[in-house]
Amino acid sequence: MMNIVFSYLLTQAPVAAESSASYSIALTTVLIVGFVAAAIIGSIAWYNSKRPVGWEDKERPDFVPDVDK
Repeated sequence: MMNIVFSYLLTQAPVAAESSASYSIALTTVLIVGFVAAAIIGSIAWYNSKRPVGWEDKERPDFVPDVDK
């Protein structure tokens, strides 16, 4: 009986290793694509952001450079 179990486990080991590798590649791809998407969306939001509530009419500090639009 143990011989049958060991032979089954030995035949299934390569399948488990292949599925683990494909899972790892898929997870890495999802993380990279998600990071790039978050960076792009965050950059767009940052460039289009306005001043916080209550600061709309305040003067810019001297150390902040003027940017031409």
